[in-house]
Amino acid sequence: MALLNLLPLSLEEVRRFPEAPVDLWTTVWTGGYPRIHDRSLRASDWLGDYTATYLQRDVQQVLRVSHLDAFTAFLQLTAGRTAQERNLVALGADAGVTHPTVRAWLSVLEASFVLFKAPPWIPNVRKRAVEAPKLHFVDSGLACHLLGIRDPDQLRVHPLRGAIFESWVASEILKARVHRGAPADVFHLREVRGVEVDLVVEAGRRLIAVEAKSGGTVASDFVRALDRLPAMVGKAALGRELVRRLVYGGEEPQRRTSLDVIPWHAVQDVDWV
Repeated sequence: MALLNLLPLSLEEVRRFPEAPVDLWTTVWTGGYPRIHDRSLRASDWLGDYTATYLQRDVQQVLRVSHLDAFTAFLQLTAGRTAQERNLVALGADAGVTHPTVRAWLSVLEASFVLFKAPPWIPNVRKRAVEAPKLHFVDSGLACHLLGIRDPDQLRVHPLRGAIFESWVASEILKARVHRGAPADVFHLREVRGVEVDLVVEAGRRLIAVEAKSGGTVASDFVRALDRLPAMVGKAALGRELVRRLVYGGEEPQRRTSLDVIPWHAVQDVDWV
């Protein structure tokens, strides 16, 4: 017996459709739900129906939500926190619900593959369970819809475009692993002194550190955390080879002394497993 979770389409799969989007922000805004691409539907129309039927009706029934407005507001607030560390107290206060309610709602959204958690990367496995994970939307198109982003041009200049891009990259890495039957093993790293790395992937004998930046050109601050990573990780790598990668919103690959610079459209051409 085997169990394989099929998430929304990866970029590699989206490209197989004749009318697949070709630029970054249309790709991110459209997302990867299959029917949108199979039927050449406008993403905002299909996602609106999906939100009304599955998220607001079916999930509401599972959770026995008595106040639909509060649950709808919670979905929108969660979308606004994609690529951020989970804060149950703040989410509950903003949505007007209790801490246990937030935990229950998040657990169902995670079980429904609407959200996924990137736990903190800490060598001590026991400690991982008590530190705050990052929350990512599995589908960037759904996050955009819940945030009221109605076209790719609006996303291009939106203040949350960096966070949405980070979640898109995280989801593409997750799909590259899960669709091949590998465990998720996608984490994030936040060091006490303030150094953060967006994603850390445990890939066998390799430890892959990833920064996701939506800018179209590579700035020096894009790689600052990755440059400091070897000194931070040290013996915590537990004998693994440390691989550093920057995924950015530009078009050209680059090879630097210490890391690979990967354009957004090549994220699925890289071995994440």
